[in-house]
Amino acid sequence: MDNVKIKTKVNGENVESEVEPRKLLVHFLREDLGLTGTHVGCDTTNCGACTVLVDGKAVKSCTTLAVQASGKEVTTIEGISKNGKLHPIQEAFLEKHGLQCGYCTSGMIMTSFWLLKRNRNPTEEEIRRGLSGNLCRCTGYQSIVESIQYASKIMKTEESEKEEMAVEH
Repeated sequence: MDNVKIKTKVNGENVESEVEPRKLLVHFLREDLGLTGTHVGCDTTNCGACTVLVDGKAVKSCTTLAVQASGKEVTTIEGISKNGKLHPIQEAFLEKHGLQCGYCTSGMIMTSFWLLKRNRNPTEEEIRRGLSGNLCRCTGYQSIVESIQYASKIMKTEESEKEEMAVEH
C-alpha cells in the first residue's frame, strides 16, 4: 500500500510526513515524531491513555488514523507546557498526587484540559463524568478528581491576575 502525504500541526509546529494509510495517530506521534508522552493502553478506546487534542477536542489516538489528522492541529501532553513551565493541570496532578503510577496520566491530563477548557468550574460529578472515557488501574480516581479541582482554582486565579494586570495598564 502506498504511503500518503499528510500535513498537520503538532504542538504548534508544522509537520509534513508520509505515512501508511492504516497508521494510527498514536503510532505516528510516538514512532515518527518521538512524542512518547501519549501512551498506548488498550488499542480499543476504552482506557483513554492515548488521548490527545485534535483541533482542540479530546480524541483517542489509538483508533484515529494519522491521515485523519491531516490539515488539523494536534496537541499532545508535550504541547501544553510553555517555555519549560508545566501547565496548571500538570502542576495540580503533581501537587495533589493525581499521577499515581503515571501510565494513564497523560490521557487524564489531556481529557482534563479539554474539560476545563469547556467548563472552568466543574462540579465533582461533572469531572467524574468527563473522565468516564479514561481508566485508571491504580488505586482510584479521588486524587485525580482533586487534582482537576485544584487545577481549576489555579487557572481561575491566573485568569483573575491577568485581568487585573490588563486593567492596571
